[in-house]
Amino acid sequence: MKTDTHTSAIWSGIASDADYFGRYTRDLLSSSDEFLGSVLAFCMTPYLSLAMHESLQKLHKIDPGITAAFNKDTLAISARSRHSLKPFEDTKRGIEGQISYFREEVLPAHSARFLGNTWLPWARFLETDLGLYSYGGRLITTTHSATYHLGFEPTRLLEEGAGPHIRSVFEEYGAFFGSIGASLEEGSADTFVASLSGSSLHDEDVRASKYYRRVFNGSETPELNAMLTTFRALLNFAELVLTDGVQREHVEYTTLKIAYLSLYQVLRSVHILLNDPSYPLTASSTESAASIVGSDSAQELLNPNARPFRNMLMHYNLPPKIDVGKVNFSKPFFGMIPAHFPGYGIGDFVELVRQCCSMTAGLLDQWAERH
Repeated sequence: MKTDTHTSAIWSGIASDADYFGRYTRDLLSSSDEFLGSVLAFCMTPYLSLAMHESLQKLHKIDPGITAAFNKDTLAISARSRHSLKPFEDTKRGIEGQISYFREEVLPAHSARFLGNTWLPWARFLETDLGLYSYGGRLITTTHSATYHLGFEPTRLLEEGAGPHIRSVFEEYGAFFGSIGASLEEGSADTFVASLSGSSLHDEDVRASKYYRRVFNGSETPELNAMLTTFRALLNFAELVLTDGVQREHVEYTTLKIAYLSLYQVLRSVHILLNDPSYPLTASSTESAASIVGSDSAQELLNPNARPFRNMLMHYNLPPKIDVGKVNFSKPFFGMIPAHFPGYGIGDFVELVRQCCSMTAGLLDQWAERH
């Protein structure tokens, strides 16, 4: 019984994600705004990678040969992209590893590709190597954040003629999701894509070396500021997706999952940064970081007892110590919310995540602009 219940929960989560990503792709392909579509693809890829990577882990236990159907590059890219959602909680990189990745790979790759191309020495100060993308005045991604989340090796992603390789990787993504139930058919519910307006999307090109020295923690920590900018964009985008999830008559498993995991991982990363003396923050930054993790809603979500719920959404597995008799497949998240967030029903939990996501995104915006 336990095995059947746990297995059913895994496949229910996988099926929900496949259904949502099929509808998301359908809505993306139906949009006539290519610019909006490309920016949304930057934002959504790590969540697609998470679903693909974790689903394959489960399928591999049934058929160990399944990964042979994929190009090794695609598997490595999806794994790196999936891990980008863990920021400072990534045990392989941690804070130093993530900062070094930006310092040694992301920033140099963009600088080499976009700077030093003009033959007029006096015009070189006009060159830019960082694109900022905002929706409704809120930053939702940057070209550096996109590079971090896409999972490709930065130099290869930006090299001339990379298009066919990038396309082949995402064709494999599409084939995989199609194989587990994703559909492009009309008739099912729209995703957030259908409610967006291209006129609300704006882009700006800037010089990274200048931009990162005037945001977040100031001029002494540009690479740390680049990571914090990625947090900022992640949560602003999550607000767009969460809005879609809570306006429906029923709770969208995948949209609430995206918002919750994004919020949880940013809160955990800020908490880790705040408590690591190796990375001293300015007095202003310390105040900002403390306000982000110190709110009542943030403390509720960071409660250690809630960790198994995060793991369930990240890995599809039911918490190992859960009473399977309380699992209810007719309720959102199998009725597991009260077990990890006592006193919260689904409506209360949605409101908790919505409020905390909105507040944390706003505080990150304020922190970024304090310098």
